[in-house]
Amino acid sequence: MKTHTRQDYLQRIDRVVALLQSAVAEGDELPELAQLAAAAHLSPFHFHRIYRALSGETIGQTVARLRWLRALQLLAEPAERVTETALAVGYETPQAFARAFRQTFDATPSELRGQQGRLHEAMQRLRRPAKQDAAEQAFEVEVVSVEPFRVVATRYEGEYRELDQAYGRLFAWAAERALLERLAGIYGIAHDGGPEALSGRGAFDCALAFEGDEVQGDAQAQPLQLGGGLWARWRHVGSYDALGALSDRLIAQWLPDSGYVLRDEHLFRHFLDDPEEVPEAALRADVYLPVARC
Repeated sequence: MKTHTRQDYLQRIDRVVALLQSAVAEGDELPELAQLAAAAHLSPFHFHRIYRALSGETIGQTVARLRWLRALQLLAEPAERVTETALAVGYETPQAFARAFRQTFDATPSELRGQQGRLHEAMQRLRRPAKQDAAEQAFEVEVVSVEPFRVVATRYEGEYRELDQAYGRLFAWAAERALLERLAGIYGIAHDGGPEALSGRGAFDCALAFEGDEVQGDAQAQPLQLGGGLWARWRHVGSYDALGALSDRLIAQWLPDSGYVLRDEHLFRHFLDDPEEVPEAALRADVYLPVARC
């Protein structure tokens, strides 16, 4: 079967951007998720995550960037009025447009229109996503088969750097049920929250695995199944706070040319060390990507 190269993936992202750009330029409704995923030949399940990893921005950020680019293109036309420009890029009033414009460009629309050099420089900058750290990182990845296993999980929503409190509540739940002596592993599942989802925040399942008999869940913690099938495993050493951004980079740098594609399962993390006992620089975690051969 066809190997999906990095260039192939980037061309898919370009098709998505072209669809969004056309909708913004015409003032049409934005395409639905299914349409965007189909244009990229990607599963809707992982579409937002792959798009963010490869483009360096969320769908929402792309739309905002393209709308500002369209606004500047219209302002570059001498006959175009600010009111019409505001309406064309989705603002209900020119006043709201002017406020947002000043926050973005540190100038009013009329001021920037009068500075053609600055106007065109801003347009050029908006044609591509903001430059990301392009430093390549060597990812030592192995593809392994993982037998299905059960965990008990509780859902947390917010900044991932506050996850220790959510895990604390889950450990307290397990302690009340005399389960800690059977603890077999600490896991986490980061959920992709949609077009605005940024690495480092959103919905996250804090999970514990236990040896022995299956643990029954309740309103506070529910049973989940992880594993099953092939998984690309990469070990991270260092702060757990970096795992979201590094997982995106793993997808962007390893997945293309790997000979694998992502399956419709959630990525999960296996935390091997306790941050309260191990120095941050020495913390270890295994990141698992669900994959299938191309």
